[in-house]
Amino acid sequence: MCSFIVYTKENISKEEFKKNLKKLEHRGPDMTQIKEYHGMWGFNRLAIMGPDERGMQPFQKEDKMVVCNGELYGFRKTKKELQKKGYQFISESDCELLLPIYLEEKLEMFKHLDAEFACVLFDGKDFIAARDPIGIRPMFYGFSKVSHDIAFASEAKGLIGFCDEIHPFPPGYYYNKGEFIQYADVTKVKKVSKDDLDTIGKKINKLLTEGVKKRLDSDTPIGFLLSGGLDSSLVCAIASKKLKKPIRTFAIGMNTDAIDLKYAKEVADYIHSDHTEVIIDKDDVLNALESVIKELETWDITTIRASIGMHLLCKWIHENTNLKVIMTGEVSDELFGYKYTDFAPNKEEFQKESEKRIRELYMYDVLRADRCISENSLEGRVPFADLAFVKYVMSIDPAKKMNIYNKGKYLLRHAFEQDYLPQDILYREKAAFSDAVGHSMVDYLKSYAEKKYTDEEFEEKIKKYKEPRPFTKESLLYREIFEKYYKGHSDWIIDYWMPNKNWEGCNVNDPSARVLSNYGESGK
Repeated sequence: MCSFIVYTKENISKEEFKKNLKKLEHRGPDMTQIKEYHGMWGFNRLAIMGPDERGMQPFQKEDKMVVCNGELYGFRKTKKELQKKGYQFISESDCELLLPIYLEEKLEMFKHLDAEFACVLFDGKDFIAARDPIGIRPMFYGFSKVSHDIAFASEAKGLIGFCDEIHPFPPGYYYNKGEFIQYADVTKVKKVSKDDLDTIGKKINKLLTEGVKKRLDSDTPIGFLLSGGLDSSLVCAIASKKLKKPIRTFAIGMNTDAIDLKYAKEVADYIHSDHTEVIIDKDDVLNALESVIKELETWDITTIRASIGMHLLCKWIHENTNLKVIMTGEVSDELFGYKYTDFAPNKEEFQKESEKRIRELYMYDVLRADRCISENSLEGRVPFADLAFVKYVMSIDPAKKMNIYNKGKYLLRHAFEQDYLPQDILYREKAAFSDAVGHSMVDYLKSYAEKKYTDEEFEEKIKKYKEPRPFTKESLLYREIFEKYYKGHSDWIIDYWMPNKNWEGCNVNDPSARVLSNYGESGK
């Protein structure tokens, strides 16, 4: 991970700019640089590719400049092609390719990038900004209080103080000449795939394997989060096969009732990984709550619950290892379905829900993974978000993705039946990450909130919030902490991440899958 702030005018003091850039230093603690060029550019670097000082940003070529927080996959091949055209490079950084690619392709470049990225580019006349189609890498924009000129930053906290109207930059869009233009929508299917079950399995296997393989390219060590659930276990198993050597895996659980630690160890033993368990307790959870909400920039219940364990695990990794890159298993649920999508009334509703969730991921699970990892000066990589993989899975006939097999995510399981994981892991029911860390973790949070407010206080306090209004004492607690740091910015998140209440069986008052009637064996 890296971070940047770009202010498109020079009417801001360097000291104020430097102060805001400092707020984002956790994302890039290795090097910091500020440049004045048709505005103010600031960059904090976490050195991954071409880690020496030559890879420091911004990159400048003639009258053009760029900063990027991202990874360009397959960049080595692209670099050779550009060199044949006469382009010269000073570093081994993948992001140095962006200006030459822009010179070749102009604004069409964003359609062709195989990357997780957020970037700002000055082309000699105008500022251009863009974000990857799923929003794996964060970016916000705002307008200066003084002159209402646009500014961009990796996290919203980098704009607070000198900007009004701060908003998340929409994934799959670029900004140019005052307009936001959509260049990609990975949720839209041009043609539904008619592949049979075996063909689907082979393609899923091939594409996910490629997604993992390309993300193994790093000039610094890589670690893997292993919950013991299907998604992270598959990522670890594929990586282990590709690297042909033990990988480093990490799992976290409560000291009393961690559900997934035993499954994570079973996977680790099976793939012969160098495995570490991190154990946390009630005090760890409650003491982390406020700082987690501050780093997340959200008030959503699901995101906050799931972030506490992930934050503490990444904190341990940062403090006790030399790792800089972390591989994770996010995005699978939104593609293949989750516990509540078993209640989808038909294939059209299933697909519609999947489209909605993928479009909104940047506010929830993707945001969680980014902040928990980057707050601890690590870079997250998400193989399930590989664009070719996402496009193919979205194109599969949704009738085949629905749970008609009496087993959720059957297509994904079927694709990796041969020698990747123990069968009991491959076909184990999923537990939500926050619950899997230990049911007690969520129970401690709810109990803490219950004791903080009387029923009368709760009813009175929620009146000051517009929709989506807090609806439990736990959600009120999170909202009040959020407002302490980001007062007036609740619209960064559009709603609570909840099951689709319009579906029979899903009109519940808690986002945990534990409250659904089909949770079954997930929590054992």
